[in-house]
Amino acid sequence: MVDPFAWLAGWIQQEWLVPALWRLGWMDWEDVSFMWALFAIYGVLQVVVNLAICWPAERFWPLRRTLDRGHVGMDVVYTLIARIGVFPLVTFFGFYSAQVWLNGWMTDHGYVPPTLETLFPWLMGQPVVAFLVYAVVLDFADYWRHRFSHTFGWWYGLHALHHAQRDMTFWSDDRNHVLDDVISYVWFIAVGLLIGVPPMQFPVLVLVLRLVESLSHANTRLHFGWLGERLLVSPRFHRTHHGLRAAGRNSVNFGGVLPWWDMLFRTHDFADDVVETGDPKAGARLEGGSWIAQQTEGLRLSWRLATRRLRARA
Repeated sequence: MVDPFAWLAGWIQQEWLVPALWRLGWMDWEDVSFMWALFAIYGVLQVVVNLAICWPAERFWPLRRTLDRGHVGMDVVYTLIARIGVFPLVTFFGFYSAQVWLNGWMTDHGYVPPTLETLFPWLMGQPVVAFLVYAVVLDFADYWRHRFSHTFGWWYGLHALHHAQRDMTFWSDDRNHVLDDVISYVWFIAVGLLIGVPPMQFPVLVLVLRLVESLSHANTRLHFGWLGERLLVSPRFHRTHHGLRAAGRNSVNFGGVLPWWDMLFRTHDFADDVVETGDPKAGARLEGGSWIAQQTEGLRLSWRLATRRLRARA
């Protein structure tokens, strides 16, 4: 039986990618261009799954009924860039190249490349369990990345673009500054290399984690119940993170997929009364305007927050 995704990826490779690589003189990438196309297709599939799960929840059980379509439309643009364009390019090519280089360097110097399977032999021969363990470790690392983005002023200036959205929907998950995304990708890649995530699993892991994160941004009153709220980050749990009272360093609920880390480090808040979201101090231009205007304003805010102590001394 022919795999339709593999067939489509092969067609994209032959019709689009190989000719482009030939013109650019990058034919060394021909062997892996098929996988890039395949993961881009998975990105499209993820957007479709997001729509299938999150749209009905927002349509039939909305928390806020009146939203600015222009603001939501800009978030759709962010999602398409992150899930279909930049995401597979960075996560696959970047991770694949870094892991090949690191493994080669370690082998040349007599070291064995690290993997969780070598540290915990009981994971050998259990790919599903190993996949879940990798996901938990990556989510733990992302908790700290997210928490740090609220700790350092210059970083929050970039991250504030994500928090400026008052009309939050499941599309808002990818509403990020380019530099904030770069930091996130580098962080994920570094942790993935450190724990030895197989290169073919890495993009799939990020896809699965981001699917849950998209649901957590949904504009819906649905929740997972008392126990479920403590097992998986829900829209209600994450909405508290985006609430008006939780901007900047005052924020809570940093977990992306698992609320365990917030509960462990006492940054959790299981409030169920948060409706309005946004950071009123971030500025209107971070919420509206064009993509370029939002990115530019994010840089300006980052610079202002990074230099405020120097200006206060002047």
